[in-house]
Amino acid sequence: MVRVLVTLAVENYRSLRRLVLPLRRLNVVTGANGTGKSSLYRALRLLAAASRNGAVAALAREGGLPSTLWAGPETIGRAVRAGEHPVQGTVRSKRVALRLGFAGDSFGYAIDLGLPQIVPDTTLFALDPEIKAEVTWTGPVLRPGTRLTERTNAAVGVRGPDGSWRATTLRLRPYDSMLAEFVDPELAPDLMLLRERIRSWRFYDQVRTDADAPMRAAAIGTRTPVLSADGADLAPALQTIREVGEADALAAAVDLAFPGSRLGIDATAGRFALRLTQPGMLRPLDASELSDGTLRYLSWVAALLTPRPPELLVLNEPENSLHPDLVRPLAALIAGAAYRMQIVVVTHSRALASALDTHAGDTDLQLVELAKEHGETYVVGQGKLDEPSWHWPKR
Repeated sequence: MVRVLVTLAVENYRSLRRLVLPLRRLNVVTGANGTGKSSLYRALRLLAAASRNGAVAALAREGGLPSTLWAGPETIGRAVRAGEHPVQGTVRSKRVALRLGFAGDSFGYAIDLGLPQIVPDTTLFALDPEIKAEVTWTGPVLRPGTRLTERTNAAVGVRGPDGSWRATTLRLRPYDSMLAEFVDPELAPDLMLLRERIRSWRFYDQVRTDADAPMRAAAIGTRTPVLSADGADLAPALQTIREVGEADALAAAVDLAFPGSRLGIDATAGRFALRLTQPGMLRPLDASELSDGTLRYLSWVAALLTPRPPELLVLNEPENSLHPDLVRPLAALIAGAAYRMQIVVVTHSRALASALDTHAGDTDLQLVELAKEHGETYVVGQGKLDEPSWHWPKR
């Protein structure tokens, strides 16, 4: 099974002062509250947002660089780590840089964001960071000879078919990503391919199940191979799986979680509504009557059995609202889906992590436990020599 990403690197983003994480086919990220799990999830989302020119706006919504940068000292000395000296604030002496990147067996991408060069009283967009550097490369490690496209401030260069490096006439604004704005199939075909691959990544985070949640209402009955982020099209997504996807796997997933139950879809006037028939009930229950946990589980069924699997699927705390009895069926679903896509699961639940370890079989599984020391997130058991090779682009 091919891994889409083999390395994720983050520097100076919230508690992730420096994190270089190897990735496998199925990655389960655990840790206590406040150890940086949500930051890792957000870092992946920021990387995906760069492909749609949304990374700068996403950071601005978080408060800009002042709110998202690593807030600790540039260097944590040995005496501080040993508890012999308190942490003391210092004036930054190095360039402010928030860096994000990833690499796969066939490609890599990194972005370096810094403080805006603002003339006082010339703009109200002071929270927008600037993109100082971007680079794409071939293979798992950035080296001078593996670069495909590189952006330094406004200028962009590309490697030609003959291997020579050439400058382009493109000049980028400081808030525009090369990944989104450079469109030239002749000069940079690899960049366009990479952009589309990143745009295929899917993220599911805190799908609503409250009384007014979109997924509790009937939805327009159109073929839906990909469940929306809010689950509003749950009923047509499940029906699409029944007709063009893994109908047997869908029935098995429902029966495993709710023994003897059957899933049904009611189609009225072009709108689809969910029905669940359970043993001992005189009538099926519709989505408005189902418990939060039942509805959330069915949304994960739709996301994981999608007839159009993405290269990368990221689930943030999928165990929320689930009864403990549903953890093992969910783990079986995730482990089965890992044969069709690379998956990252961020979870508080040790039970889910343990169940995934049990159900993984021959899946390339990695359990990652995050912890924090002196405000800095680290991977438990990972030393410097265990980190994958990684290099950032130069400004």
